[in-house]
Amino acid sequence: MKSDADLAAVDRDIVPRVPAWARPRGDVQRDADAGYFAGAALNSLDNLVRSQPVWAGVWRQRLALKSAAAALRLLGRTEEEPALRDAQLFRAAGDDPGPAGKVLLAWRRLAGRSTGLEEEAIRPVADLLDVKWDEALADVLANAEDLAGSPRPAPVVAAELGAELYRARPDAELLAFWLADAMLAQKLRWPLPVPLLMGHVASSAFKTGAPRRRIRPGGEGWGRVVLLVYAQAAAEACDLGADLGRRAARVLEVAPKLRAKGSADVVKLLLDDDVLPASWSSAKLSERGARRLFERLQDLGAVRELSGRPTFRLYGL
Repeated sequence: MKSDADLAAVDRDIVPRVPAWARPRGDVQRDADAGYFAGAALNSLDNLVRSQPVWAGVWRQRLALKSAAAALRLLGRTEEEPALRDAQLFRAAGDDPGPAGKVLLAWRRLAGRSTGLEEEAIRPVADLLDVKWDEALADVLANAEDLAGSPRPAPVVAAELGAELYRARPDAELLAFWLADAMLAQKLRWPLPVPLLMGHVASSAFKTGAPRRRIRPGGEGWGRVVLLVYAQAAAEACDLGADLGRRAARVLEVAPKLRAKGSADVVKLLLDDDVLPASWSSAKLSERGARRLFERLQDLGAVRELSGRPTFRLYGL
């Protein structure tokens, strides 16, 4: 029987990479070319998702964090990934997460939920994104089931759903991006969505004309842009997966050497989520014990300290 370390090594080795020839370069103008790049990149990503690596949780949550930071920049806010991490981890139970924290929660929910597009699943997300629910939104979701059953390619249908929502509610652009990724996952029959589109909203592919203006959902060239951005996002998600696969392999390699009670729980959480605070504790492991465990893991090259601070430190793959 293979050990956890062996399994992690397998996960690392099988992470598919998108080759250079399948990554968009320059100004791609033809829809057929954009579709070619999207198909090649999403095929690699599909293989990664279906392999269900042990580090899939932290992988999705890192992508969710990137998406939330990009969404906030779109809103004109200044919170970057470190600030979002702090707000998420150091907020007391029951406290209002604030506007930025709610955006992060929306994308964390995308990364950790099933791919269904039922109203009861989407309304809480709309609330987090400060989108008032109305009949126009309900009608778009009611039509989403028909779109999901369409024989057209998944990224094409995802783009159409985003455009439909934006046309119905221009104030709900963030939700349009969110739903596009949810639709992509449903069409590809993934167990959980992968946050992709929003994280690349600032890329040059979304810009057109002079001066360079961002293409809105449903605007001229939107379908081609979505294909190109999915190609780019899928390639970078696979790159991130390869990196996390190597880091996860190291964590599982050193796990048998850890003697602290509760260390197995810490290892599992490191594989499932973005980061853990040094102050983490459980019934099995005190705060002081957890701090010593994180320092031990760092000394063994199994985790990184990601805050760069001497206090309120954060550890993750």
